[in-house]
Amino acid sequence: MTTSAAIESDPERRLELVRRWTELPDLVSANQGEPGIPALSEHLLSRGVAIEAGLLTVDDAWAFVASGLASRCRRVLIEPLELDVETALANAAAMEEIVRSAGITLPQVHHGYGAACWAVNRRALARGHGIRTGLEDVTVLPDGSPARDNAELVRVAARLIGEVTS
Repeated sequence: MTTSAAIESDPERRLELVRRWTELPDLVSANQGEPGIPALSEHLLSRGVAIEAGLLTVDDAWAFVASGLASRCRRVLIEPLELDVETALANAAAMEEIVRSAGITLPQVHHGYGAACWAVNRRALARGHGIRTGLEDVTVLPDGSPARDNAELVRVAARLIGEVTS
């Protein structure tokens, strides 16, 4: 489940809404560069909800390292937002290196957006990381054509996993 500011941009209101949750997810993705994320993460951790630390930018990676949350997170999500393939790959590499250099050894899941998603996924798989796909993140296939549905994206991702990891 996401805690993205895109859903509720006011950090105090978002925290209040999360405090009202009566059924808790096992895990949430918490984008580390968003206002209010440290308090929201602390609240969720206190209720037994695992945190996936979402890193969308290099600044997010530095904020995550400085936050001290890493030892209590389940994994890291490397999620460059750029649509340009080379820029997305460079930012994924930079975020990964910041995390690695800080001694954070959490499992990583990577994905990008648009056609860049597939290059980011390929790079991640080659480095032994997990990937994520679905219509929330990517709506196009590697050739740029629109995906019919999530099932098609999953089939393409499964083929990519087989190609890269075999």
